[in-house]
Amino acid sequence: MDRPSSSVRDQVLRPLEESGLARFHWKTWLTAGMGFFTDAYDLFIIGVVTTLLTPLWHLTTLDLMLLNSTALFAAVVGALVFGRLMDRLGRKTIYGIEAILLTGGAILSALAPNVWLLILFRFIVGVGIGGDYPMSGIIMSEYSNRKRRGFLVNAVFAMQGFGLLIGPAVAALLLASGVPDATIWRLMLGFGAIPAAVVIWLRRSIAETPHFMLGARGDATGAAQVVEHLTAAKPAAAPNEIKPLPGSARVLFTNGRFLLTLVGTAFSWMFLDMAFYGNSVSSSLVMKALSPTGTLLQHTVTSMLIFLVAALPGYWISALTIDRLGRKFIQIMGFAAMAIAYGILWLVPNIAANTGEFLLVYAISYFFIEFGPNSTTFVFPSEVFPVTVRGLGFGISASAGKFGAAVAAFLFPVLLIQLHLSGTMGLLAGISAAGALLTALALRESKGLTLREASQEALLETPAWGDGAATRVGS
Repeated sequence: MDRPSSSVRDQVLRPLEESGLARFHWKTWLTAGMGFFTDAYDLFIIGVVTTLLTPLWHLTTLDLMLLNSTALFAAVVGALVFGRLMDRLGRKTIYGIEAILLTGGAILSALAPNVWLLILFRFIVGVGIGGDYPMSGIIMSEYSNRKRRGFLVNAVFAMQGFGLLIGPAVAALLLASGVPDATIWRLMLGFGAIPAAVVIWLRRSIAETPHFMLGARGDATGAAQVVEHLTAAKPAAAPNEIKPLPGSARVLFTNGRFLLTLVGTAFSWMFLDMAFYGNSVSSSLVMKALSPTGTLLQHTVTSMLIFLVAALPGYWISALTIDRLGRKFIQIMGFAAMAIAYGILWLVPNIAANTGEFLLVYAISYFFIEFGPNSTTFVFPSEVFPVTVRGLGFGISASAGKFGAAVAAFLFPVLLIQLHLSGTMGLLAGISAAGALLTALALRESKGLTLREASQEALLETPAWGDGAATRVGS
């Protein structure tokens, strides 16, 4: 009598889930993480670029809004397209294409002769950025072990912290170098092609993940061979092939548990990015509103110092504690701390007039963004959806986040004018509070679980999915 498919999958994957941290984990982390370094650099640097271009190209407020937000709107498209393609065609088939878009888009942006072509080339960069989210997060998750999966996935995303630091550092060095502004902005944009180009070959050489081979292809023998190669532990004997899991998009929308999870991951990411990217992309505008007489170099150095002392430590503290404290606890705590920090900046009279006090609270908000939902909203969707729709679930979640980011980046310049700095911070406080509440209601903890347990794949192995009665499962 044949063993149930669920038992076969668990036995084949057990050596991978129970392995210690090994060389292949670190190689996958570096390959995936360099994309997030590039993503963060590209998204930050445009704020400085538009400041330089405003007098050179006589940019209007609409031009600024479009340049600041185009890559983010394009990331919505990239996350959805790449997320679904990786479920349909495989992780290995697609991985690396988004890095090619990042490289080509950065080079073209640096050569743009006018604002409209720059907007077009930034759209290409944005599609690559969006595609990188589900691709890198899921590949790292599917290669991770049970005990340190949160750390490994979070560490991939933490490379964003170095991008946020290097972005203003490069900008500050160029601004202080005496190079003409007309050259500086092109160098800033072109630099983003270098790290993206470095990982193209590495990404194309990554093997297909055993989770995908088992769940989407039913290739038990191939998955066992990959697991044995990676861990040097031979999985239990398994049949050559097993029945693949259902891969229709209806899996996410006709099952109550998966749908609630999708609402939780998508909208918490949207709330986070509305607060985070409005600040990050428009940080030069925030600094200018705080210190109107300061130079662009002074504002850029101030942003860099905030990233160095607050944001970067937050990323790595999150990575080092997420498998002990849990994803849900860190996300709720981070949203709550953000709400308090933004609330102080909103409600305390004249705090914006005291630069030191404002920057202290502003830095604290950055720390808890990173040691909080900016990390966990990336980790959650890499774990909590079944393997055959994991890319789609992650893609929808990331696209919701990037849509919120794009709206924030698009409207932030206007909000600063209409609501002033304090009113804008009050709006961000409300958004952060909503994120904490949603997380508490919609998401379940996944620390310490195998990836199959965290994603509740067993629901897809019940007879109801075989006879088309999807709505009966988990209802």
